[in-house]
Amino acid sequence: MYAQLIDDDSGRTLAAASTLDLKAGKKDAEAAAAVGKSIAERARDAGVSTAVFDRGGFLYHGRVKALADAAREAGLEF
Repeated sequence: MYAQLIDDDSGRTLAAASTLDLKAGKKDAEAAAAVGKSIAERARDAGVSTAVFDRGGFLYHGRVKALADAAREAGLEF
């Protein structure tokens, strides 16, 4: 699972996180939550506190919801 923070005006990626970076072998809600927490921390390091959540056409449940909830808990606002 991947998550990116992209500045739409400049087309630049500000931060990114994935299960590959975190060595989270499983592809379940727990791994997605780790990605959510990581992207929120990296967003904070990049000076980003609010973002628009684009689920990329995926339904908002399961892993997508776990990622979003973890990012919110870690301080990223959607």
